[in-house]
Amino acid sequence: MLIKLAFGNVRRSARDFSVYFMTLAFAVCLLYSFLASTDYLLALDLTTEQRLYYAKSGEVLVAFAVFVAVIFAFLIGYANVFLVRRRRREFGLYELLGMGHARVSCVLALESASVGVVSLIAGMALGVALSPLFGLVAAFVFGVPWTPVVTFSPAAAAQTALAFAAITVVAALRAVRSVGRCTLIELMRTDRAPERRVASGRVAVGVQRLLAIALLALVWGVCLLAPGYFIVFIIPMGFIALGGTYFAFRVLAAHVPERLRARSERYYTGLVPFTVRQVEARIESGCTALAAVCVLLAAGMCMIVAGLVFSVGLRSGDLFESAWALAPLAYACVFYGAAFMVAAAAVLALQQLSQAADADVAYRTLDRLGADAALVRSSVRAQVGVSFAVPAVMACLHCLFGFALIFVLSIMFASEGFVLFAAATVGLTLAILIAYYLATSSTCIRALTRPSARR
Repeated sequence: MLIKLAFGNVRRSARDFSVYFMTLAFAVCLLYSFLASTDYLLALDLTTEQRLYYAKSGEVLVAFAVFVAVIFAFLIGYANVFLVRRRRREFGLYELLGMGHARVSCVLALESASVGVVSLIAGMALGVALSPLFGLVAAFVFGVPWTPVVTFSPAAAAQTALAFAAITVVAALRAVRSVGRCTLIELMRTDRAPERRVASGRVAVGVQRLLAIALLALVWGVCLLAPGYFIVFIIPMGFIALGGTYFAFRVLAAHVPERLRARSERYYTGLVPFTVRQVEARIESGCTALAAVCVLLAAGMCMIVAGLVFSVGLRSGDLFESAWALAPLAYACVFYGAAFMVAAAAVLALQQLSQAADADVAYRTLDRLGADAALVRSSVRAQVGVSFAVPAVMACLHCLFGFALIFVLSIMFASEGFVLFAAATVGLTLAILIAYYLATSSTCIRALTRPSARR
């Protein structure tokens, strides 16, 4: 009975949680493709010396794969938190019907296992289907001729399955624990009050503006004027950029609604007041998440461009003799950047889905008041669009300075193609964000406008 219930829940919720499934599949695809990098190269027409050379490089890449697994462990854990929070009332109903904590936890564990298996198969299939494309990236970074070859790596598949199983088990145990610690009343009470704004007065906003200017000026100034120090202290600089971005978003959140309300002829149109208030209602936690997403996007784009530029520089100049040892570093930068971008887009999407669950009561009220369905859908798209556009624009602003530093390094390494790499990376980032935006807005609209959400 529990197995049937768990599988039925997965089938029923597959469409509502498409972003969740898509994120897990992307995580598996990237992890498998990173671990299979050496097999992509060995499938090409190489000499015996090159095969020995790339076999050594593969040993280095396996070590780098640990960090990729850590990134996706965080991502899957965050996704599970969203999923459990979204379905707390459902779990409460199960307990109300007499299932008890143990059986509810068992259902949740079975659901996590089934979703993990489906995501693993889909992600692995996607990785194999895209192996010629990933092989192209590997061939370019390592500087070997490329021919399109579909490659399957049994070793990489086994390693991916083991890593993903471990991550899924840990995430499922955390989800089960979080449900088990909630009382029935806590599970049934899913409504949340709007967050309380702190430090929102005129003086506080002025202080935050000064902090944003000072922190961002420090990061951008060191990046342009002292690039050596920026590279050495890149992790502290990342945290400073995170703080500056956070305060910049808080300042925007304080000023933009005021500017909109000042133009009453546009503000009091359709559901604009409702949309603005919905964004303001989650501004405290929203700014933190948007700032983290922004820095992840900027770091991901810069890492991809830097890895491609560095790989070209390895094929000329003084670094050619050490290329076998340094090429895995360039390749890892490219994949870490891609992992950062997927993680950022997924976190942003899951945050919006979580906020949509919290706004269910507000949208039911709109429905009772007779709001036009088209206006409601436009309101949802606007809220999701703002949350995707703001960090994307700010990330591109960060990248202007990061790309300037990489351009200087490309000159030092005698590397060509910087403009092409930068443009392609920005285009890839926008494509990922647009795909997640479309999936997120569609899922939010279904969740907030379906008949069960209106009663």
